Amino acid sequence: MNSLKQRYTENRNSLLVKTKLILSENNIIPKKYASQNFVIDSDVLRRQIDYANIEEDEIILEIGTGIGNLTKMLLEVPNQIRAIEKDPEMVKIIKKRFPNKNNLRLTQGDVLKIKLPEFDKVISNIPYSISSPLTFMLLQRSFKKAVIMYQKEFANRLVALPGTSEYSRLSVSIDYYASVKLLEILPSTSFYPQPKVNSALVEISPKQPAFKVNEIMFFNVLRALFSHRGKTLKNAIVDSRLIRSKKKEGRKILGDYLDDTTLKRRVFQLKPKEIAEITNTLEGEIT
Repeated sequence: MNSLKQRYTENRNSLLVKTKLILSENNIIPKKYASQNFVIDSDVLRRQIDYANIEEDEIILEIGTGIGNLTKMLLEVPNQIRAIEKDPEMVKIIKKRFPNKNNLRLTQGDVLKIKLPEFDKVISNIPYSISSPLTFMLLQRSFKKAVIMYQKEFANRLVALPGTSEYSRLSVSIDYYASVKLLEILPSTSFYPQPKVNSALVEISPKQPAFKVNEIMFFNVLRALFSHRGKTLKNAIVDSRLIRSKKKEGRKILGDYLDDTTLKRRVFQLKPKEIAEITNTLEGEIT
């Protein structure tokens, strides 16, 4: 146990010193607004790569290289690395640290605005401020697996089950597109500077939807219901004006489509498949 603790301390201290040195040499002060908190535990980075189970000839996408702590380890794998970094100062550091690396293709730009390269897997420590739009943007692409670092609270919502406090519209939406697994929780001491939040590594594996539904209508229903997540299904449907009829008439109409037990359930208790069934059942009445 003591040797493991010693190894952790040595790894952390070594990468912490290296990180501070790189920042100092380049006269850079990490930007809070840009979520520039760099991983300083090499064991964490190594596990993150191991979770991805990289195979021969797979192209790896890294979003948000920072000063390149993860990039350096990815370059030890003989795969093509496609890296995207928004901050021009960080781009300069990457080019300085890894010159003449034939398997690294670096793009400077906002990942939410540029055209993504082709890739098979994603291994990234992303800016937490873009977690939601980036995740759904990735899910519009074809890839095998992603291992991404998120803020712990966001990760909990990704994997939340029906009936829990974290279960949300995000939980249902991600379930439609992918299987999600929380791999491990990381304390703020794994980063420099230390953020005020803990983080989590999450595995995302795209999948086909588990049910048939009009996709546009499903997400419209989902949005409407979870704007009233604590209400009964009946009240959430009526109060969100999800069906064409006026409130009083709407309550009567719902009884023609859904049984009383279902209508009395709270929105946050509904499974994704049940929301799809409700969507299909009410299709003719939905606005």
